[in-house]
Order: sequence, then structure tokens, then C-alpha cells
Amino acid sequence: MTDEFHSRPHPDRTPETMRAWVVAPDRGHRALHLVDRAVPNPENDEVLVRTEVCGVCRTDLHLADGDLAPHAPAVTPGHEAVGIVVGRGSGAKRFDAGDRVGIAWLAGTCGRCRACRSGQENLCHDSQYTGWDRHGGYAEYVTVREAFAYRLPTTASAEQLAPLLCSGIIGYRALQRAKVPAGGRLGIYGFGASAHLTAQLAIRQGLEVHVLTRGKDARRLALELGAASAGPADAMPPVPLDGSIMFAPAGDLVPTALAGLEQGGTLAIAGIHLSEIPTLDYQRHLFRERTLTSVTSNTRSDGETFLRLASATGITASVTSYPFSDADKALSDLANGALTGAAVLQVRAQSLRETEPTDSVLR
Repeated sequence: MTDEFHSRPHPDRTPETMRAWVVAPDRGHRALHLVDRAVPNPENDEVLVRTEVCGVCRTDLHLADGDLAPHAPAVTPGHEAVGIVVGRGSGAKRFDAGDRVGIAWLAGTCGRCRACRSGQENLCHDSQYTGWDRHGGYAEYVTVREAFAYRLPTTASAEQLAPLLCSGIIGYRALQRAKVPAGGRLGIYGFGASAHLTAQLAIRQGLEVHVLTRGKDARRLALELGAASAGPADAMPPVPLDGSIMFAPAGDLVPTALAGLEQGGTLAIAGIHLSEIPTLDYQRHLFRERTLTSVTSNTRSDGETFLRLASATGITASVTSYPFSDADKALSDLANGALTGAAVLQVRAQSLRETEPTDSVLR
């Protein structure tokens, strides 16, 4: 992924080129640029996907702002992509042209290490991630290893499906890590794309959900979705919590969240990036067997399980749509707290050569 790119779209685009957003950290603070680049060719075990929509995740913001260093030059972000298979490599047999698939955060693992063999592929040291190691869904076309793509229904809204692919999946894993007992009380800190999906799942599973977040609109949405309470992020919950999930990337909230736990409770930090955590007081924050834990990516099993649960329980995303050309505005709105729920880019790529590509055209 060391291809050259233009700093702005070239006027002489051909059907073999596409629009894509790329992260170029040396070009400014919000390092996201719209360029033209070649449509990728799928490798042996990959499929080529024409992107319909791509969700906007806080991880994309961390990449564009330099909180996370890109693992490849001029990498295209985006790991909540929904699209249609339009080609495949010679060894790819799982999907056919016309199938709808989802492309999520986890893009590859070694399959051989101790973590992979024990069902903990999210901890594989050689794991790869969409939009970080590999080009992601902020592009009209994207390739994905077929073993790491999710089959999606063609009857569902692409805008509703996209946020499930990371926000939903990582929220599901975070909920498991929080270890809230049946009928227990769950605290949620921050209430964006992931949190508002996780809250719905928790409520449907019979948990009592308490939301603590800075935005008034977010608190209003939490109550509309069935939360038992919704208050400011730095407030103590109205009752001791059996487990909590920290979605807000604010390390200064960790002591507050720990203090809000019942004895034996667990605080799971769901984000890939967190600001500095202040000094903890052992007696107040950790004693009586309170646990502080992190959440690292997800397994494909997590993804398949969550997608089934989301369909069975009718989880819906509160979505704000942006034109593909406004990806930078979507990230700015996310950074400024101007979004409630999830943001989705409308990519809607045109077909190659004015027709649906075939395998022979793509290789």
C-alpha cells in the first residue's frame, strides 16, 4: 500500500479509478484528503466490494488527528463498510457477485499463534485492521479477505447495517467484558454510536441501564431508548453499578466510574485510545474486588453473534447521513460532539465500465 496519490481529484478520471479519502499525517492537524486512486485488484483470497455506505467511527478520527499513527502510508480509513461483491480472487469461493457483505475492523490474523488457536484471535500479535493496516471503506471500492467479511441481508437498510459492524460489535464485546449479572445494573459512560447500540442490547437482555454522558441530546436519546437514568458524565450514578463500560475516550472519568461500581463490579474500557488516567486511590477505586479491564478489538465469532442478536432483537441505529464528499465534516462533527448516535457516509459508487464487473475484468 505504497501507491502514489494526487492531493485532489484528477479531472481525467477513468472507470478504472475511484475516489478515496486518505490519511496523510504530514499535511496538517486533520489529515484527511480526498484523492483519486486505482480501483484495487482482489488477491487470491479476497473479494472486491463496491461500497454502498461506510460508518464513521471515533477510531477514524483518532487516525486523522494523529492520536493513532497509520500503519500504512496514505491509508484509507473506514471499517464499517457495507457493499456489494463485484469480483473475487482466483481462490475466493465464499461469496458470489451480487452478494452484500460487511467489512469490519478485524481484517486478518495469522491463524497459527496461541491466541488464534484458543479462540482469542483479537489478541493475535500479527492481526491486521481495516482502515489502519489495509485500505478501508472511505472509498468507492475496497478489497477484503473473504474469511473476514460478514454476509449481510440485501433487504435491510445499508445505513442501519453499517454502524453494527464496529460500533455494535465492539459494544457487544465490551458488554461481555463488563460481566454484569443477569438482571443487574449497567453503567455506560459516553453515549455515541457504540453506546446507543449497546444500551439497546443490554435493555433487551433485561439489564437496568444508567447512562452518564456530557451531551443533553445524548441523554435524551438514552431515555428514549429505555435507560433507567441519564446524567452528566462526571456525576455519580443514582445507584451502585454491577458493571460499567467506558466509551468516552476520557481517562479523567475512570476514577469516577470506578467509584460508582458496586463491590465486585467491573469497568470495561471499550476504546482503542484513552487520555491519561489520573492517580487512583486504592481504597476508594479498586478495593473490594473492583476490576478495571480493557477491550481489544473482537473475534469474528463476536461479530457473527452480535449481528444475529441485533436482527433478532430489532436493534436500530440513530443515523446521521453525510455525502461522501463530506467525510471531513463528519469527523469534525464527531470531534465537536455535534452528533447523536452514528454517522454514515453515502458512498454509492458507480459500476466499473458502466456495467457490473466480472472476475475476468478485475484480474
